[in-house]
Amino acid sequence: MSAAAEIPCTPQDSKTELHPLFESAPLGLAQCQRQGNITALNPALEQMLGGRSRIARSLCFADLIPPQDRAEAERLWCELFERQRDSFQLDSQTTGANSRPVRWTAWRVPGTNGHPEYALALAEDAPRNHEAEQRLRQAERLEAVGRLAGGVAHDFNNLLTGVLLYCDLLLANLEPCHRVRKYAEEIRNAGMQATGLVRQLLAVARPTNSEPCLLSLNDIAEGMRNLLVRLIGENIELKFQLDPNLGLVKMDPTQSQQILLNLVLNARDAMPGGGQITVETSNCKVQVLTEPRLGASSPASLPCALFVVADNGSGMDAATRAHLFEAFFTTKAGKGTGLGLATVYDVVTSNGGLIHVESAPACGTRVSVLLPLVPEAVLNSQDSHDFQPENNPAVRIPKG
Repeated sequence: MSAAAEIPCTPQDSKTELHPLFESAPLGLAQCQRQGNITALNPALEQMLGGRSRIARSLCFADLIPPQDRAEAERLWCELFERQRDSFQLDSQTTGANSRPVRWTAWRVPGTNGHPEYALALAEDAPRNHEAEQRLRQAERLEAVGRLAGGVAHDFNNLLTGVLLYCDLLLANLEPCHRVRKYAEEIRNAGMQATGLVRQLLAVARPTNSEPCLLSLNDIAEGMRNLLVRLIGENIELKFQLDPNLGLVKMDPTQSQQILLNLVLNARDAMPGGGQITVETSNCKVQVLTEPRLGASSPASLPCALFVVADNGSGMDAATRAHLFEAFFTTKAGKGTGLGLATVYDVVTSNGGLIHVESAPACGTRVSVLLPLVPEAVLNSQDSHDFQPENNPAVRIPKG
Protein backbone atom coordinates (compact mmCIF):
# COMPACT_ATOMS: atom_id res chain seq x y z
CA MET A 1 0.00 0.00 0.00
CA SER A 2 2.53 2.53 -1.18
CA ALA A 3 1.77 6.20 -1.64
CA ALA A 4 0.14 7.08 -4.94
CA ALA A 5 1.88 9.09 -7.64
CA GLU A 6 1.07 12.75 -8.00
CA ILE A 7 -1.53 12.67 -10.78
CA PRO A 8 -4.51 14.92 -11.29
CA CYS A 9 -7.96 13.63 -10.47
CA THR A 10 -11.03 14.52 -12.46
CA PRO A 11 -14.61 14.75 -11.24
CA GLN A 12 -15.40 11.67 -13.30
CA ASP A 13 -12.81 9.71 -11.30
CA SER A 14 -14.71 10.44 -8.10
CA LYS A 15 -18.03 9.00 -9.30
CA THR A 16 -19.19 5.59 -8.13
CA GLU A 17 -22.06 3.36 -9.08
CA LEU A 18 -23.98 4.76 -6.09
CA HIS A 19 -22.85 8.31 -6.67
CA PRO A 20 -25.82 10.20 -5.07
CA LEU A 21 -25.74 8.07 -1.92
CA PHE A 22 -21.97 8.25 -1.77
CA GLU A 23 -21.88 12.03 -2.07
CA SER A 24 -24.67 12.73 0.45
CA ALA A 25 -23.62 10.21 3.12
CA PRO A 26 -23.25 11.90 6.56
CA LEU A 27 -20.20 9.74 7.32
CA GLY A 28 -16.85 9.93 5.60
CA LEU A 29 -16.47 7.48 2.69
CA ALA A 30 -13.55 6.67 0.43
CA GLN A 31 -13.34 4.24 -2.48
CA CYS A 32 -9.90 2.64 -2.75
CA GLN A 33 -8.12 0.39 -5.21
CA ARG A 34 -6.33 -2.78 -4.20
CA GLN A 35 -3.04 -0.88 -3.87
CA GLY A 36 -4.73 1.65 -1.58
CA ASN A 37 -5.09 4.47 -4.09
CA ILE A 38 -8.21 6.54 -3.38
CA THR A 39 -10.44 6.92 -6.43
CA ALA A 40 -13.34 8.67 -4.71
CA LEU A 41 -13.70 10.81 -1.61
CA ASN A 42 -17.07 12.14 -0.42
CA PRO A 43 -17.66 15.65 1.04
CA ALA A 44 -18.12 14.34 4.60
CA LEU A 45 -14.68 12.75 4.60
CA GLU A 46 -13.18 15.81 2.97
CA GLN A 47 -14.55 17.92 5.83
CA MET A 48 -13.21 15.47 8.43
CA LEU A 49 -9.79 15.78 6.84
CA GLY A 50 -9.83 19.54 7.20
CA GLY A 51 -11.23 20.49 3.80
CA ARG A 52 -8.46 18.78 1.84
CA SER A 53 -9.31 19.13 -1.86
CA ARG A 54 -10.16 15.92 -3.68
CA ILE A 55 -8.69 17.11 -6.95
CA ALA A 56 -5.48 18.70 -5.74
CA ARG A 57 -3.60 15.43 -5.66
CA SER A 58 -4.14 11.73 -5.73
CA LEU A 59 -4.33 10.29 -2.22
CA CYS A 60 -3.60 6.89 -0.83
CA PHE A 61 -5.35 5.37 2.17
CA ALA A 62 -1.98 5.42 3.93
CA ASP A 63 -1.97 9.23 3.63
CA LEU A 64 -5.04 9.33 5.89
CA ILE A 65 -3.41 7.34 8.69
CA PRO A 66 -0.87 8.91 11.10
CA PRO A 67 2.62 7.35 11.09
CA GLN A 68 2.21 5.56 14.43
CA ASP A 69 -0.78 3.55 13.11
CA ARG A 70 0.35 3.12 9.49
CA ALA A 71 2.01 -0.29 9.90
CA GLU A 72 -1.13 -1.74 11.47
CA ALA A 73 -3.29 -0.21 8.72
CA GLU A 74 -1.08 -1.72 6.02
CA ARG A 75 -1.23 -5.14 7.63
CA LEU A 76 -5.03 -5.05 7.84
CA TRP A 77 -5.27 -3.79 4.25
CA CYS A 78 -3.15 -6.64 2.94
CA GLU A 79 -5.22 -9.21 4.86
CA LEU A 80 -8.37 -7.66 3.41
CA PHE A 81 -7.32 -8.17 -0.23
CA GLU A 82 -5.67 -11.50 0.47
CA ARG A 83 -9.11 -12.66 1.63
CA GLN A 84 -7.93 -13.39 5.16
CA ARG A 85 -10.70 -11.14 6.37
CA ASP A 86 -13.81 -9.53 4.86
CA SER A 87 -13.51 -6.26 6.77
CA PHE A 88 -11.58 -4.53 9.53
CA GLN A 89 -11.85 -1.68 12.01
CA LEU A 90 -9.07 0.64 13.09
CA ASP A 91 -9.23 3.32 15.77
CA SER A 92 -6.81 6.08 14.91
CA GLN A 93 -6.52 9.84 14.33
CA THR A 94 -7.02 11.99 11.30
CA THR A 95 -3.88 13.47 9.79
CA GLY A 96 -3.24 17.17 9.53
CA ALA A 97 -3.24 20.09 11.93
CA ASN A 98 -6.75 19.47 13.30
CA SER A 99 -6.27 15.84 14.28
CA ARG A 100 -9.19 14.13 15.99
CA PRO A 101 -10.08 10.55 17.00
CA VAL A 102 -11.62 8.55 14.16
CA ARG A 103 -12.70 4.96 13.62
CA TRP A 104 -12.11 3.45 10.19
CA THR A 105 -14.23 0.57 8.95
CA ALA A 106 -13.11 -0.94 5.63
CA TRP A 107 -14.61 -3.79 3.63
CA ARG A 108 -13.88 -5.44 0.30
CA VAL A 109 -16.34 -5.08 -2.61
CA PRO A 110 -16.12 -7.79 -5.32
CA GLY A 111 -15.61 -6.57 -8.87
CA THR A 112 -18.42 -6.86 -11.48
CA ASN A 113 -18.69 -6.53 -15.28
CA GLY A 114 -14.96 -6.76 -15.71
CA HIS A 115 -14.22 -4.08 -13.12
CA PRO A 116 -11.60 -4.97 -10.48
CA GLU A 117 -12.57 -5.37 -6.87
CA TYR A 118 -12.11 -2.40 -4.59
CA ALA A 119 -12.62 -1.44 -0.96
CA LEU A 120 -14.83 1.10 0.76
CA ALA A 121 -13.42 2.82 3.84
CA LEU A 122 -15.87 4.50 6.20
CA ALA A 123 -14.67 7.09 8.71
CA GLU A 124 -16.63 8.18 11.78
CA ASP A 125 -15.74 10.03 14.92
CA ALA A 126 -14.43 7.47 17.38
CA PRO A 127 -16.93 6.85 20.17
CA ARG A 128 -15.67 8.31 23.41
CA ASN A 129 -16.90 6.74 26.61
CA HIS A 130 -16.81 9.73 28.94
CA GLU A 131 -18.09 7.69 31.87
CA ALA A 132 -15.30 5.15 31.45
CA GLU A 133 -12.72 7.94 31.23
CA GLN A 134 -14.05 9.52 34.42
CA ARG A 135 -13.94 6.18 36.21
CA LEU A 136 -10.37 5.66 35.07
CA ARG A 137 -9.32 9.07 36.40
CA GLN A 138 -11.15 8.38 39.64
CA ALA A 139 -9.46 4.99 39.97
CA GLU A 140 -6.07 6.60 39.46
CA ARG A 141 -6.80 9.17 42.17
CA LEU A 142 -8.06 6.45 44.52
CA GLU A 143 -4.87 4.51 43.95
CA ALA A 144 -2.84 7.58 44.88
CA VAL A 145 -4.93 8.10 48.02
CA GLY A 146 -4.53 4.43 48.89
CA ARG A 147 -0.76 4.68 48.72
CA LEU A 148 -0.80 7.84 50.81
CA ALA A 149 -3.13 6.31 53.38
CA GLY A 150 -1.04 3.19 53.62
CA GLY A 151 2.06 5.27 54.21
CA VAL A 152 0.69 7.43 57.01
CA ALA A 153 -1.72 5.00 58.72
CA HIS A 154 1.01 3.07 60.55
CA ASP A 155 2.70 6.18 61.98
CA PHE A 156 -0.61 7.81 62.84
CA ASN A 157 -1.82 4.71 64.65
CA ASN A 158 1.42 4.67 66.66
CA LEU A 159 0.68 8.21 67.83
CA LEU A 160 -2.89 7.28 68.71
CA THR A 161 -1.68 4.24 70.63
CA GLY A 162 0.43 6.52 72.80
CA VAL A 163 -2.49 8.90 73.41
CA LEU A 164 -4.83 6.04 74.34
CA LEU A 165 -2.20 4.40 76.57
CA TYR A 166 -1.66 7.57 78.60
CA CYS A 167 -5.42 8.07 78.84
CA ASP A 168 -5.76 4.58 80.30
CA LEU A 169 -2.98 5.28 82.80
CA LEU A 170 -4.63 8.55 83.75
CA LEU A 171 -8.04 6.94 84.16
CA ALA A 172 -6.57 4.15 86.29
CA ASN A 173 -5.37 6.74 88.81
CA LEU A 174 -8.57 8.78 88.94
CA GLU A 175 -11.46 8.04 91.24
CA PRO A 176 -14.84 7.55 89.51
CA CYS A 177 -16.10 10.79 91.02
CA HIS A 178 -13.02 12.87 90.23
CA ARG A 179 -13.92 16.11 88.48
CA VAL A 180 -11.41 15.68 85.60
CA ARG A 181 -12.21 12.01 84.93
CA LYS A 182 -14.91 12.87 82.36
CA TYR A 183 -12.40 14.97 80.41
CA ALA A 184 -9.94 12.07 80.24
CA GLU A 185 -12.77 9.81 79.07
CA GLU A 186 -13.67 12.25 76.32
CA ILE A 187 -10.02 12.35 75.19
CA ARG A 188 -10.02 8.56 74.98
CA ASN A 189 -13.33 8.55 73.06
CA ALA A 190 -11.94 11.09 70.60
CA GLY A 191 -8.84 8.91 70.13
CA MET A 192 -11.02 5.92 69.37
CA GLN A 193 -12.95 8.00 66.85
CA ALA A 194 -9.66 9.00 65.22
CA THR A 195 -8.81 5.34 64.66
CA GLY A 196 -12.17 5.05 62.94
CA LEU A 197 -11.29 7.94 60.64
CA VAL A 198 -8.13 6.11 59.57
CA ARG A 199 -10.25 3.07 58.78
CA GLN A 200 -12.63 5.29 56.82
CA LEU A 201 -9.89 6.53 54.52
CA LEU A 202 -8.58 3.01 54.04
CA ALA A 203 -12.09 1.70 53.37
CA VAL A 204 -12.49 4.13 50.48
CA ALA A 205 -9.02 3.62 49.02
CA ARG A 206 -8.52 -0.07 49.71
CA PRO A 207 -11.16 -2.77 50.21
CA THR A 208 -11.02 -4.21 53.71
CA ASN A 209 -12.78 -7.04 55.49
CA SER A 210 -15.17 -5.77 58.15
CA GLU A 211 -16.40 -7.69 61.20
CA PRO A 212 -20.20 -7.30 61.35
CA CYS A 213 -22.14 -7.89 64.53
CA LEU A 214 -25.64 -7.24 65.85
CA LEU A 215 -26.06 -3.65 67.01
CA SER A 216 -28.61 -0.94 67.63
CA LEU A 217 -28.24 2.32 65.76
CA ASN A 218 -29.65 3.99 68.89
CA ASP A 219 -26.60 2.83 70.87
CA ILE A 220 -24.30 4.14 68.14
CA ALA A 221 -26.00 7.55 68.18
CA GLU A 222 -26.01 7.84 71.97
CA GLY A 223 -22.38 6.76 72.18
CA MET A 224 -21.35 9.53 69.79
CA ARG A 225 -23.59 12.26 71.20
CA ASN A 226 -20.94 14.08 73.24
CA LEU A 227 -18.37 13.93 70.45
CA LEU A 228 -20.85 15.23 67.87
CA VAL A 229 -21.91 18.12 70.12
CA ARG A 230 -18.30 19.27 70.35
CA LEU A 231 -17.65 18.83 66.63
CA ILE A 232 -20.63 20.83 65.35
CA GLY A 233 -20.03 23.90 67.53
CA GLU A 234 -22.12 25.98 69.88
CA ASN A 235 -24.20 27.70 67.20
CA ILE A 236 -25.83 24.45 66.04
CA GLU A 237 -28.42 22.54 68.05
CA LEU A 238 -28.26 18.73 67.92
CA LYS A 239 -31.54 16.91 68.55
CA PHE A 240 -32.06 13.17 68.89
CA GLN A 241 -35.40 11.48 68.16
CA LEU A 242 -34.65 7.81 68.69
CA ASP A 243 -37.26 5.07 68.52
CA PRO A 244 -36.97 2.97 71.71
CA ASN A 245 -38.34 -0.06 69.82
CA LEU A 246 -35.74 0.15 67.04
CA GLY A 247 -34.72 -3.26 65.69
CA LEU A 248 -31.16 -4.53 65.32
CA VAL A 249 -28.99 -4.49 62.21
CA LYS A 250 -25.87 -6.50 61.45
CA MET A 251 -22.81 -4.48 60.45
CA ASP A 252 -19.40 -3.32 61.57
CA PRO A 253 -19.80 -0.80 64.45
CA THR A 254 -17.04 1.38 63.03
CA GLN A 255 -18.91 1.60 59.74
CA SER A 256 -22.10 2.69 61.48
CA GLN A 257 -20.10 5.41 63.26
CA GLN A 258 -18.73 6.52 59.88
CA ILE A 259 -22.27 6.95 58.56
CA LEU A 260 -23.42 9.14 61.43
CA LEU A 261 -20.19 11.13 61.70
CA ASN A 262 -20.03 11.98 58.00
CA LEU A 263 -23.71 12.89 57.70
CA VAL A 264 -23.62 15.13 60.78
CA LEU A 265 -20.43 16.88 59.66
CA ASN A 266 -21.90 17.47 56.20
CA ALA A 267 -25.00 18.96 57.81
CA ARG A 268 -22.80 21.19 59.98
CA ASP A 269 -20.92 22.48 56.94
CA ALA A 270 -24.22 23.39 55.28
CA MET A 271 -25.03 25.75 58.18
CA PRO A 272 -22.10 28.13 58.68
CA GLY A 273 -24.43 30.58 60.38
CA GLY A 274 -25.91 28.04 62.75
CA GLY A 275 -29.06 25.95 62.72
CA GLN A 276 -30.42 22.62 63.84
CA ILE A 277 -29.44 19.02 63.10
CA THR A 278 -31.87 16.22 63.89
CA VAL A 279 -30.90 12.57 64.19
CA GLU A 280 -33.86 10.19 63.94
CA THR A 281 -34.28 6.42 64.06
CA SER A 282 -37.36 4.26 63.46
CA ASN A 283 -38.51 0.94 62.06
CA CYS A 284 -39.88 1.06 58.54
CA LYS A 285 -40.73 -1.04 55.51
CA VAL A 286 -39.59 -0.26 51.98
CA GLN A 287 -41.14 -1.69 48.84
CA VAL A 288 -38.59 -3.41 46.62
CA LEU A 289 -38.80 -5.55 43.49
CA THR A 290 -37.88 -9.18 43.96
CA GLU A 291 -36.35 -11.47 41.34
CA PRO A 292 -38.69 -11.89 38.35
CA ARG A 293 -40.82 -15.00 38.36
CA LEU A 294 -42.70 -16.23 35.35
CA GLY A 295 -41.62 -13.17 33.40
CA ALA A 296 -42.78 -10.53 35.93
CA SER A 297 -41.19 -8.89 38.96
CA SER A 298 -43.17 -8.99 42.19
CA PRO A 299 -43.06 -6.32 44.91
CA ALA A 300 -41.95 -7.24 48.40
CA SER A 301 -41.80 -5.38 51.69
CA LEU A 302 -38.32 -5.20 53.24
CA PRO A 303 -38.19 -4.41 57.01
CA CYS A 304 -35.47 -1.84 57.67
CA ALA A 305 -34.01 0.36 60.34
CA LEU A 306 -34.33 3.98 59.22
CA PHE A 307 -31.46 6.27 60.17
CA VAL A 308 -32.11 9.95 59.32
CA VAL A 309 -29.90 13.04 59.59
CA ALA A 310 -31.79 16.24 58.73
CA ASP A 311 -30.71 19.88 58.78
CA ASN A 312 -32.24 23.27 58.01
CA GLY A 313 -29.20 24.52 56.12
CA SER A 314 -28.62 25.84 52.61
CA GLY A 315 -29.81 22.71 50.77
CA MET A 316 -28.75 21.53 47.30
CA ASP A 317 -30.01 21.80 43.75
CA ALA A 318 -30.60 18.86 41.41
CA ALA A 319 -27.20 19.22 39.71
CA THR A 320 -25.37 18.90 43.04
CA ARG A 321 -27.52 15.97 44.20
CA ALA A 322 -26.65 14.06 41.02
CA HIS A 323 -22.95 13.92 42.04
CA LEU A 324 -23.30 13.53 45.81
CA PHE A 325 -21.85 10.06 46.13
CA GLU A 326 -18.95 10.43 43.70
CA ALA A 327 -15.52 10.13 45.30
CA PHE A 328 -13.69 13.49 45.52
CA PHE A 329 -16.83 15.49 44.67
CA THR A 330 -17.14 18.37 47.13
CA THR A 331 -19.01 21.66 47.40
CA LYS A 332 -16.68 23.05 50.07
CA ALA A 333 -14.47 25.15 47.79
CA GLY A 334 -11.28 23.14 48.26
CA LYS A 335 -11.78 22.54 51.99
CA GLY A 336 -13.42 19.12 51.72
CA THR A 337 -11.88 15.85 50.58
CA GLY A 338 -14.99 14.61 48.80
CA LEU A 339 -14.64 11.23 50.56
CA GLY A 340 -17.35 11.55 53.21
CA LEU A 341 -20.50 10.74 51.26
CA ALA A 342 -18.63 8.33 49.00
CA THR A 343 -17.72 6.42 52.16
CA VAL A 344 -21.32 6.52 53.41
CA TYR A 345 -22.60 5.21 50.08
CA ASP A 346 -20.07 2.37 49.99
CA VAL A 347 -20.82 1.37 53.59
CA VAL A 348 -24.60 1.44 53.13
CA THR A 349 -24.68 -0.46 49.85
CA SER A 350 -22.10 -3.03 50.98
CA ASN A 351 -24.42 -3.83 53.90
CA GLY A 352 -27.42 -4.32 51.63
CA GLY A 353 -28.94 -0.94 52.43
CA LEU A 354 -30.33 2.03 50.54
CA ILE A 355 -29.70 5.75 50.83
CA HIS A 356 -32.10 8.52 49.87
CA VAL A 357 -31.54 12.29 49.80
CA GLU A 358 -34.20 14.99 49.84
CA SER A 359 -32.95 18.54 49.42
CA ALA A 360 -33.68 21.82 47.71
CA PRO A 361 -31.98 25.24 47.81
CA ALA A 362 -32.76 27.13 51.04
CA CYS A 363 -34.90 24.20 52.24
CA GLY A 364 -32.34 22.09 54.07
CA THR A 365 -31.37 18.47 53.51
CA ARG A 366 -32.74 15.17 54.77
CA VAL A 367 -30.61 12.05 54.30
CA SER A 368 -32.33 8.72 54.98
CA VAL A 369 -30.31 5.53 55.38
CA LEU A 370 -32.19 2.24 55.33
CA LEU A 371 -30.44 -0.86 56.64
CA PRO A 372 -32.07 -4.32 56.63
CA LEU A 373 -33.19 -5.61 60.02
CA VAL A 374 -31.95 -9.01 61.08
CA PRO A 375 -34.75 -11.64 61.09
CA GLU A 376 -34.88 -11.80 64.88
CA ALA A 377 -35.24 -8.03 65.07
CA VAL A 378 -38.09 -8.08 62.55
CA LEU A 379 -40.16 -10.25 64.86
CA ASN A 380 -39.53 -7.96 67.82
CA SER A 381 -39.77 -4.57 66.06
CA GLN A 382 -42.93 -2.55 66.62
CA ASP A 383 -44.68 0.42 65.06
CA SER A 384 -42.95 0.09 61.69
CA HIS A 385 -44.09 2.44 58.93
CA ASP A 386 -43.76 2.54 55.17
CA PHE A 387 -40.85 4.57 53.85
CA GLN A 388 -42.04 6.89 51.08
CA PRO A 389 -39.31 8.98 49.40
CA GLU A 390 -40.13 12.39 47.99
CA ASN A 391 -38.57 15.29 46.16
CA ASN A 392 -36.07 13.97 43.62
CA PRO A 393 -34.03 11.26 45.36
CA ALA A 394 -30.36 10.99 44.56
CA VAL A 395 -30.75 7.22 44.75
CA ARG A 396 -34.18 6.09 43.69
CA ILE A 397 -35.95 3.54 45.87
CA PRO A 398 -37.96 1.02 43.82
CA LYS A 399 -41.66 1.12 44.48
CA GLY A 400 -44.05 -1.80 44.24
